[in-house]
Amino acid sequence: MKQAAIVGGTGYGAIELIRLLHSHSEIELVNIYSHSQHETAISSVYPHLKNIENTTLDSLDIAALVKNVDIVFFATPAGIAKEFIPKIGNGIQCIDLSGDLRLSSRDAYKNWYKAEAADQSLLDVAVYGLSEINRQKIKEATILSNPGCFPTAALLGLIPALQNEYIHTEGIVIDGKTGISGAGKTPSARTHFPETNDNITAYKIGQHQHIPEIDQYLSEHCSTTVHATLTTHLVPMTRGIICTMYGKVNGYYTTEKILSDYQHFYEGNQFVRVLDAGEFPTTKGVYGSNFCDIGLHVDSRTNQLIIVSAIDNLMKGAAGQAIQNVNIMNGWNENNGLKHIPIYP
Repeated sequence: MKQAAIVGGTGYGAIELIRLLHSHSEIELVNIYSHSQHETAISSVYPHLKNIENTTLDSLDIAALVKNVDIVFFATPAGIAKEFIPKIGNGIQCIDLSGDLRLSSRDAYKNWYKAEAADQSLLDVAVYGLSEINRQKIKEATILSNPGCFPTAALLGLIPALQNEYIHTEGIVIDGKTGISGAGKTPSARTHFPETNDNITAYKIGQHQHIPEIDQYLSEHCSTTVHATLTTHLVPMTRGIICTMYGKVNGYYTTEKILSDYQHFYEGNQFVRVLDAGEFPTTKGVYGSNFCDIGLHVDSRTNQLIIVSAIDNLMKGAAGQAIQNVNIMNGWNENNGLKHIPIYP
């Protein structure tokens, strides 16, 4: 058994990590760290964990941590992991669920996150953990940057189309919708129930920090730089992301041809499900699971490829993909701790 710790132990991503690790056959969760609620039992913060996980939250002590654990999950806001990961070392596997290590350009991070970036030496060794696309590098990683939720849905949906040159690289549009948990646990006026109930709100238009992440990794899979338009919306549900994406078709292709190639592209990837022609994903269809469902349609009238992808933002968009990446890093079955049928209805 490998010993694991969670830093930032009271956010929604951390709670999902606790749930998943409870059924993992190779990992024992030994420490949960919280700056704001240390010396409190996690089951007091989240009563649903009573008699399941009774660990008392600790203040982060790097010297003690490196003696006790093999794996550290950083389920923290942006700005924390980049400060602490360099202090850990010793070959301990570090998985950052924040955006600290996702952008290769320090200037881009400063521009989009409005803060100083991690040292370049740390960015150079961090591996981007889009599991199905970057598996070989993940196998050799010690420091891993877990992708953002919108980028996970968008990249898994778009990369096969771009790699096969089914669509032009210019004019790609991503219409993304997320549940309220994507905004995190800390309440705000925008996530207040009277504001979100019976309401859909577009937010961070042209300013979302996931825009440069999507651009960077789409560009890596093309022969040219890609600038996609991402518009995000907050919808009145707890969890889930659905992205509807549009790209101008590069030639003549049928829905059946592209679907067949998508199915081949993701063959052997148990967490990506390419749906049949005429079927499209729903957030309820992946709720509580690590699946990404993808459907698509070629609109011959407008010469557009329409791609729809759905994930649970707290699972495939955060904790679930983090566990999948740890499984890859350690040579375990990728579904260890992730054998969850979506919750339906």
